[in-house]
Amino acid sequence: MSDNAYEAIIGLEVHTHLMTRSKLFCGCSAGFGAGPNENVCPVCMGMPGVLPVLNRHAVELAIRAGLAAHCEIAPESIFDRKSYFYPDLPKGYQISQYELPLCKGGYIELPAHSEGAEPRRIRLTRIHMEEDAGKNIHESGASLVDFNRSGVPLVEIVSEPDIRSADEAGAYLRELRSILRYIEASDGKMEEGGLRCDVNVSVRKRGAAEFGVKTEIKNLNSFRFVEKAIEHEVARQIDILEAGGRIAQETHLWDPVREVTRPMRSKEFANDYRYFPEPDLPPLRVPPDLVEAIKTAMPELPADQRARFVRELGLTAYEAAVLTQDRDLGAYFETMLAAGLKNHRTAANWVMTEVLRVVNEAARPLADAAPLAIESGELLKLVETGAISLNAAKTAFAAMCKSGKGADATVAELGLAQVSDEGAIAAACDQVIAAEAAKVAEYRGGRDKLFGFFVGQVMKAMGGKGNPKVVNEILKRKLSG
Repeated sequence: MSDNAYEAIIGLEVHTHLMTRSKLFCGCSAGFGAGPNENVCPVCMGMPGVLPVLNRHAVELAIRAGLAAHCEIAPESIFDRKSYFYPDLPKGYQISQYELPLCKGGYIELPAHSEGAEPRRIRLTRIHMEEDAGKNIHESGASLVDFNRSGVPLVEIVSEPDIRSADEAGAYLRELRSILRYIEASDGKMEEGGLRCDVNVSVRKRGAAEFGVKTEIKNLNSFRFVEKAIEHEVARQIDILEAGGRIAQETHLWDPVREVTRPMRSKEFANDYRYFPEPDLPPLRVPPDLVEAIKTAMPELPADQRARFVRELGLTAYEAAVLTQDRDLGAYFETMLAAGLKNHRTAANWVMTEVLRVVNEAARPLADAAPLAIESGELLKLVETGAISLNAAKTAFAAMCKSGKGADATVAELGLAQVSDEGAIAAACDQVIAAEAAKVAEYRGGRDKLFGFFVGQVMKAMGGKGNPKVVNEILKRKLSG
């Protein structure tokens, strides 16, 4: 039977660190990169007799995430103890939320990347707060534990099983990370463990009402791994069902080397964790005026910025989606426009090609890799006014990335200014026409395609600095005479 006879049912559980300076229940640094077990204290190490104190800023960031995802913010929520016994969990339980989470419902809307396409909403079940565990490090002959991450504040964002493909899962994660970065709730650095994903996958026959038995794939830390793991798991389950087998409800790990999932343990259920209310923390009560204040201070979200770019600047849905994948990139583009650029789509294309290229090649943040946005805008303005050619602008841009100098200074220093003087261009045209009498006769005899040859010769005579528009006008006039 064809794989098209089956439908994938996918839900994601995304864990993301909140951008606080200290941990969720103590004053230890939540920063990444310290030496092993440097950012620890009796509270986050789970010593007897210590008491947790809730980080207010973490709560505010979690509310911000909930509002951005269209959730209902609960006026009262409860912290629970979630019991399990792993070496990286020093207390033997994790302080989390279960029955009464901070944020309920909501949705993430996936951008439409083509004209006329409808955006797709992925519903959320909840967003709840919890503390992170430590990190197990397995080396030859030993297993070590670094507790620096223990107690770092997280939100877990749980989707409904609305996702139907690996590509859609990737789009959901990219949009979610973009939202979290825009509102400055999380930096979303997957390579640092700041955003991780558990994937629940099952398959069913198309048209069936009931879900199949699901497999959970734990701790995926890249978009590519999520997409590949889903593709593999969907194919694995279909093969088992087609062979007459049954899917076991299990937790799997993704092996990125072999590109397969492998069983880790049987899947836990809620009662396995023995949830009960955290006795050392009172209920979390969120006053309406706090929610309103956070809502008022929210920045423009990526979806709103995309819509504005399409509506007001005439960009395509695809262009708007690329420019809003990161808040800094969207801000860079808008600052470029502030230089007085008239052609918004040319500016968008410049950011999508030249700017993103240097960022990717340098593997550094935008602010470090590219010139100031206003200087990039001034450079394109010189192209718009005909002062330099587009190729000259690319040469200047490369130099600006290295020197940090402005557009005008770089163009002057490299001698890239375009010649628009009609007298100088006319003289170059006369020189070429006189030197190529035979080809002039052919052109005037009907070989119109030779015009490009003459343009190239004039540009060569002018060292590539002739204004192409003026060269074309004068050359056409002289050749037709």
